Formats: sequence, structure tokens, C-alpha cells
Amino acid sequence: RLTLLELVMAKVSEKNPVTSEDENVLTRHADFLADCFQEKCEVVLKLTSAANAEDEEALVTIRLLDVLCEMTSNNGQLEHLQALPGLLETAIDTLRLTHLAGKQAVNVFTATHVMTGQEEISHPAVGFKAHLIRLIGNLCYKNKENQDKV
Repeated sequence: RLTLLELVMAKVSEKNPVTSEDENVLTRHADFLADCFQEKCEVVLKLTSAANAEDEEALVTIRLLDVLCEMTSNNGQLEHLQALPGLLETAIDTLRLTHLAGKQAVNVFTATHVMTGQEEISHPAVGFKAHLIRLIGNLCYKNKENQDKV
């Protein structure tokens, strides 16, 4: 699943103009990916425990968020994704939950990390909250209804 999402990400990130057929396919995929993200978003909270640091479902959800961020950065997909019911609310709720999880204990969602030496932050969940904020911002871009919801 991760490899498939990497391929979708590569296609969405291409700078070449897409045909109307490609646009229709991407729209259907956007629906599916948004539904998957909405169903699985809370599984990322498993990453608060060190024992679940490599949970595949959580890693897939993180990659789904990355793809949705990229799709909402593309004007062709933006309006369609802005209109999807529940996507904005799910992103906001997930941001609240991850923020609370970071406040309750020191984990990957904690705002400040104590780094020793030249330790490099390479955990896939690092930046998850930033990507949620990016998705929320993209979904609110030039969309008064979504702006009012936030």
C-alpha cells in the first residue's frame, strides 16, 4: 500500500499538464483516498507508544495525508476535495487529538523534543501535525464555507 501511495504521489506531483481523462481518474482516486484517510486517521495515535512505532496502518495513514496535501495543492483537485463532506472536520479532529496526545506524555506528537547530540529526527510521524495544518489550510483556501467551519 505504501508503494502504491508513493506512485500516486509521484503522479500527483508531476508538473506536466494532465489530460481530462487523467483528471477524472484522479478525482475518483481522491474520493477513495479521502475516505480511507477519514476511516483510518485515528490509527496514527498508536504511534504515541514506542511499541507501535512501526505500525503499518499508521504509516499508510501518514502517507495518505501526504497525498491529500499534494492533491489539495493542485487546483484541479482542490475544489472537489473542498466539497467532500467530513474531510475538513476529520482533519481538525485529528489535529486536536494528536495535539492532546503530545501534551499528555512525551512522544512523537510532543511539540518540543529533547535531542541528544546529533540525533536526527526521522520518524515518519514527525511533521504529521504540520501536514494536517497544511491540509486544513488548503481546504479553506478561497472557500468561505470551510473558513467559517474552522
